[in-house]
Amino acid sequence: MRKVFKAALVLFLTYTFALIGFFTAMCQRPEVFSRVMSRTPNLVLLVFPFKPLWLYARTGKLKVGDEAPDFSLERQDKSATVKLSASRGKKPVVLVFGSYT
Repeated sequence: MRKVFKAALVLFLTYTFALIGFFTAMCQRPEVFSRVMSRTPNLVLLVFPFKPLWLYARTGKLKVGDEAPDFSLERQDKSATVKLSASRGKKPVVLVFGSYT
């Protein structure tokens, strides 16, 4: 009985530390999180409450009507970098988020 308790305790602690690790990775920049996820087996997505953790980790502070934070992105053809603040007040900007992979 004692071995079962120790095994359960080890599993619980391992699960808890892994859960904390994934949540910490989710709160990092996308580059960091993508590196973690690229080395993670798909089975992990079934074992951990991935979606609620992700939604909590990525909640923003913006409200409707707030200005978008400034950012810069490289053009698709890599010819230049475009900065959001360069267009502010000059022309409308539409942000489309998605994955084409």
